[in-house]
Amino acid sequence: MSDPYVLGIDFGTESVRVGIFDLEGVPAVFASQPYPLRHPRPGWAEQTPDEWWQALVIATRRALSESGIPKEAIVGLGADCTSCTVVALDENFQPLRPAIIWMDVRAADQARRIAASGHSALKYNGYGNVSAEWLPCKALWIKENQPEIYRRAAHVGEFIDWLTHRLTGEWTASINNTAIRWYYDRAEGGWPADFYEQIGLGDLLAKFPQRVLDMGEVAGSLLPEVAEELGLQPGIPVAEGGADAFVAMVGLDVLRPGKLAFITGSSHLHLGQSAKPLHAKGIFGAYTDAVLPGQYTVEGGQVSTGSVVKWFKDNFCGNEAALAAQRGVDIYTILAELANPIPPGSEGLIVLDYWQGNRTPYVDPEARGIIRGLSLKHTTGHLFRAIIEGIAYGTEHILRTFRRNGYVVEEMVAAGGPTQSDLWMQIHADVSHVPITLTTVPDGPALGSAILGAVAANLFADVQTAASQMVHVRRRIEPDPATHEAYQFYVKQYIDTYPPLQEMMQETARYVSAQTAGG
Repeated sequence: MSDPYVLGIDFGTESVRVGIFDLEGVPAVFASQPYPLRHPRPGWAEQTPDEWWQALVIATRRALSESGIPKEAIVGLGADCTSCTVVALDENFQPLRPAIIWMDVRAADQARRIAASGHSALKYNGYGNVSAEWLPCKALWIKENQPEIYRRAAHVGEFIDWLTHRLTGEWTASINNTAIRWYYDRAEGGWPADFYEQIGLGDLLAKFPQRVLDMGEVAGSLLPEVAEELGLQPGIPVAEGGADAFVAMVGLDVLRPGKLAFITGSSHLHLGQSAKPLHAKGIFGAYTDAVLPGQYTVEGGQVSTGSVVKWFKDNFCGNEAALAAQRGVDIYTILAELANPIPPGSEGLIVLDYWQGNRTPYVDPEARGIIRGLSLKHTTGHLFRAIIEGIAYGTEHILRTFRRNGYVVEEMVAAGGPTQSDLWMQIHADVSHVPITLTTVPDGPALGSAILGAVAANLFADVQTAASQMVHVRRRIEPDPATHEAYQFYVKQYIDTYPPLQEMMQETARYVSAQTAGG
């Protein structure tokens, strides 16, 4: 009989990634498949669940084919999905509209009104602004703007809830999503029903999944017809999953205080575990039991990071793309070569990474990106480096907010595409003067999902034990003290840029939104 393997499914912003792992956490294969991301209006972002599923089938079958592992050897699976990606389903669990994905900030007005409620549940927002990304804001937008869809929606949940039902037929919710985005607090009785009544969503609770499970619990068994479609064995346990970045905490073994999961990609997320509750302005959380029972999870985040770099590459780097093709290398190799010789601070360029708003510490969906300090001396390399530096300044702003409130980060464990860039990781380490650890498997979400699948398959006693066995460190990036000192002026410039421009940015964003409302 073959050694056992577990399958991890990672649904990101633009593609699904399927990994098959042994019980030491060694990947046998990865397979990815993209799906479309649509922006019907400024600040909007949508996807179609059917396209998610088609991509999963392709990626899973490709992973099995390329690995040569027999389907009988796959004994469990887990999954993660983007958080704040809201689905509205009819009584037969069919989508009534495209999913409103995490980066969509159309619900800015609803978020402001929810924040004005002043309810104690808003501790998870640090008693500050409410993010327009969160599920209640988007659900309220649907109720107010598409009332017929809301009325017909027998089920409202998140991406992971839809996926779990599609795999198992069970309608469950992850305590991860419910705690981090739906204001669920197990220690205080679960759903804050009076909060939902106050904000006009009292009827939403009946549309939610009623079973709230810890990550790694068995949500159900793989349905026979689904197993046939995916090429897997029917009946294998499917673990309750969660939000991609939080599942990555498992895949990076960031399961104790002092370490920070630094999840990079289209956005950045900064997640750590605390032994005690922590609620402060500019910090999301600390969420009760969100990753591990008995612990609390603190969160910071940047909405647009890798997506800004991609935007720059796609729209302004035609010469560099041609050179990369001529040399047979990736375009980012060319851009890094141009950026490397430029001194810290990019000779006076300051970039605010607010292309899709600010998640923390301002929680401002109407903030927008800024590039300032341009001169005729600045080149493509300057701009590329300045964008990465601006992203690093945003991370440091978040870490400073943590420190002011008693949460000190001693080490960041990074995952995601930007970890492939030595330039990018070194800039982050230097700006924040915090070492960055890279694990053997940089794909933290896929490995984390596989770890949850291993726990559901009863191969390990608990999530911590599984993570300690399946996660391994490969490299540590140390900060350079002199470069860190050189960056301090620019970090202050970054932080000082937003406050005087806040009202102007918001006024412009609202004007543009009103102008395109009929489009």
